[in-house]
Amino acid sequence: MQELLDQSSFDTLKEGSIILGTIIEIRQNEVVVDIGGKSEGIINAVEFPDLGELEIGSQIEVFLERQEDRTGNPVISFDKAEQKKNWENILQKCQEGSIASGRVRSKVKGGLIVSIGVDAFLPASHIDIQPPKNLDQYIGQTYDFKVVKINLERKNIILSRRELIEEQRASKRRDLLEQIAPGQVRKGVVKNITDFGAFIDLDGMDGLLHITDMSWGRISHPSEMLKQGEEIDVMIIEVNRDKERVSLGLKQTVSNPWEDIDKKFPINSKVSGRVVNLVPYGAFIEIDRGVEGLVHVSEMSWTKRINKPSDVLKVGDDVEAVVLSIQKDEQKISLGLRQLEPNPWDMVRHNYPVGAHVRGSVRNITTYGAFIELEEGIDGMVHVSDMSWTRKINHPSEMLKKGDMIDATVLDVDVDQQRISLGMKQLATDPWSDIDSFFKVGDVVTGSISKITSFGAFVELKDQIDGLVHISQITEERVEKIKDVLKTGDEVTARVIKIDRDERRIGLSIKAANYSEDELAAETATYDSMKDGGDLMNLGDILDEATK
Repeated sequence: MQELLDQSSFDTLKEGSIILGTIIEIRQNEVVVDIGGKSEGIINAVEFPDLGELEIGSQIEVFLERQEDRTGNPVISFDKAEQKKNWENILQKCQEGSIASGRVRSKVKGGLIVSIGVDAFLPASHIDIQPPKNLDQYIGQTYDFKVVKINLERKNIILSRRELIEEQRASKRRDLLEQIAPGQVRKGVVKNITDFGAFIDLDGMDGLLHITDMSWGRISHPSEMLKQGEEIDVMIIEVNRDKERVSLGLKQTVSNPWEDIDKKFPINSKVSGRVVNLVPYGAFIEIDRGVEGLVHVSEMSWTKRINKPSDVLKVGDDVEAVVLSIQKDEQKISLGLRQLEPNPWDMVRHNYPVGAHVRGSVRNITTYGAFIELEEGIDGMVHVSDMSWTRKINHPSEMLKKGDMIDATVLDVDVDQQRISLGMKQLATDPWSDIDSFFKVGDVVTGSISKITSFGAFVELKDQIDGLVHISQITEERVEKIKDVLKTGDEVTARVIKIDRDERRIGLSIKAANYSEDELAAETATYDSMKDGGDLMNLGDILDEATK
């Protein structure tokens, strides 16, 4: 045994030195190496670039870290031997600022370990222009790096890939600024998307693609057309070499669809499209790429009253429409949906001639009249002044309510404005045209109180003719409040003391019902003087007062 020990080179093995060893076994995860010591050393397989290149019996240089570990086996490393051998070579070849090629070995806190012959550190902030979120994607990859710093004492090297990329981009940017000119079409990659546009990487510098230069049509946000990382063709619109800025256009790479829009979509032609936007006044329909037409809410139906476009359409609907007008310079097209169907108003003159007797239900009441539905989508309007020959109507609700069925006469038809004027009173004869056959001054009449005002009381006589009893004509005594003497619905007897055909009113006197002819003449004169002096309000004024 002593002879064998004497023959071994164990004593010549020095820790920290590079020694020659022989590969005696290659396992799946490790390599066994005989270094001539008491036992063999084991090297982890990850230290070798490729196990397939190793052969049993071949010799390799290894670094002896310790002669024995706890189990008595030597601790050796192929990788550290390579690094020790390469360190001086690296120092000769690599200087601060030089370029070195290396392979990313592993991830550590704050960055990556890169093998450039020796292990070097690549900080995460120096991996790329934008610090990556996932460092694992770089492991096993080979890149060029810039040597930023070399520490001889600590034997470490700091690398930067970012600075190298920036220098390369700066060089490319200078070259690109010399080459590009407005009108050129170049490929680029969408780098970043904002609300106002997108920044496009032109492989050397970034250019701005504004949202207004993305489409000939209208878009709300750049993300509707572009995705980050997408490769697109863009046109150079403007180059500012001093500020190193480039403006780009996407829509300019295709022809302007508005140039021959009137030929492609003639007036009155039928088109197909998709609803892309709804606004309070209508709907925008995309009828071609970059071309939208507006269907105004008034052009959606001949008969239906559409308050909101969303009552009829929703975004994404496929629809057909008719081209109504084109404003080429303003890039506007007016479309219509109702023009796809016959206009029912074209038959209104035939179906509802002037003078015709019609019947319908009250659909709506306004302050100035009532709308009568004659058929679905066709209304006629009875103005408040055409409801009664004899009564002063302040509001249609005094005579009508929604849902009432009424008869009326067609007074006028305006197809262009889609209006039909109706009259209720025209179905009857105007009693004022022959009022003398109904009432004469001096007649004693009876009727019921229909309305009380502060100035007098209205009495409904026969044939729905109203007469007015002024407050001074109620009793011989002074009346402060009419309501203290009369009530609505009371039956009264009065004498006709005035008939005014022009004003269409009849003056009555309750107190004069039993007067003699002389007394009646005197009262009539008094009544006339009240009118001339302004004490007696006209019929319309009193009615207006009664509605307050």
